[in-house]
Amino acid sequence: MTLHLIKLCVGADDVEDLRSWQQERLAEKRRRKEPQVLAHVTRMVPTRADELLDGGSLYWVMKGFIRCRQRLLGIEPFVDGEGVKRCGLVLDPEIVLTRRRERRPFQGWRYLPAADAPADVKSSEGDETDEMPEAMRRELEELGLL
Repeated sequence: MTLHLIKLCVGADDVEDLRSWQQERLAEKRRRKEPQVLAHVTRMVPTRADELLDGGSLYWVMKGFIRCRQRLLGIEPFVDGEGVKRCGLVLDPEIVLTRRRERRPFQGWRYLPAADAPADVKSSEGDETDEMPEAMRRELEELGLL
């Protein structure tokens, strides 16, 4: 059964900020001739890895709303240079926009059952509402028009 993770995206104002930051990280890895692996490092190792890797995603919360997700490709525990146990959540570089859902702040990550995950935004050429002002998009979603 598929299970997801949810995490605050600290430092990113919107999906484009996240996309830009991740592209910069991959470019830096290319310059260093390191493997082109996109991973988010966290302290805790998920104990339900099999369920997460069975089609699960990491859902990002930005400014109080779930905004997008990235498919989880791997979970790699490691010990950092200071001897602290950490975990790399290996992510698919594709960022998938989701329907916005309000979410209160929390620390770390949380499991997100598939039944509670917001639906993807469906569009053939990308989401034309990306350029829409935040307040307008929120209001249209509340009215059920998006």
